[in-house]
Amino acid sequence: MTTTTTTRLTRPRHGRVFGGVCAGIARRFGMKPGTVRLLALLSCLLPGPQFILYLVLWVAIPESD
Repeated sequence: MTTTTTTRLTRPRHGRVFGGVCAGIARRFGMKPGTVRLLALLSCLLPGPQFILYLVLWVAIPESD
């Protein structure tokens, strides 16, 4: 039996640019923070509530210890 380790979705206190949302998502899914930030920036070119979603995630995702 193998054990998988999952990381909780939290915003880091260090290594974040604005609120740490992209850095937290990157850490949770094993990606580079720069890649997630670029995808978030590119998604703002599409119509939709991306900026509002970022603000909601900023409030909803807890900071890590």
